Amino acid sequence: MTTETNPLRLVGNTAPAWKADAVVGSDFKSLSSDDFKGKWKVLFFYPLDFTFVCPTEIVAYSEAMEQFKALGAEVLACSIDSKFSHLAWTKTSRNEGGIGEVNFPILADTTKKIARDFGVLIEDAGVSLRGLFIIDDNDVVQHATINNLSVGRNPAETLRLLEAYQFTAKHGEVCPAGWTSGSDSMKPDVTGSKEWFGKHAK
Repeated sequence: MTTETNPLRLVGNTAPAWKADAVVGSDFKSLSSDDFKGKWKVLFFYPLDFTFVCPTEIVAYSEAMEQFKALGAEVLACSIDSKFSHLAWTKTSRNEGGIGEVNFPILADTTKKIARDFGVLIEDAGVSLRGLFIIDDNDVVQHATINNLSVGRNPAETLRLLEAYQFTAKHGEVCPAGWTSGSDSMKPDVTGSKEWFGKHAK
């Protein structure tokens, strides 16, 4: 199993540009990273349509879409399947192994270029690992995680991370372990650290 790019090295750097056909609702559209300039993005890769873990993830993220929208973020899914396969999957009911209509675009990375550029392509298998990237409104990758094929991801954790990165971007403070909205952040200096630990040390 090999990948060409280390996806973790994208963190702190500009996200790769991309262009692809996509399924948006019941339609085909040509989309590119330029269409999402100035917005926060969650881009997640999955191995294949009509598989087993993948539909649970896509349905879960689709059902959480209002929460992502409330944070001003776009969600994009991507696999190496064609737009026709994506559409057929959305036209298949969930109790038959489909996903139904979802609330975000599904990119058709048939050339595998997007997966390769983000470092999640398993070259010898021709599918992508479960990579997830949080990309800020300046197109800088703030977060990257990679799951192997057998374990799905949690939208609630993605939302927590998204909100934390947005908080730090706005306020210039940092978020300690387990930070959630409304909890104490930390000033990124020795004094601020001591203040936080003074309040939270057991």
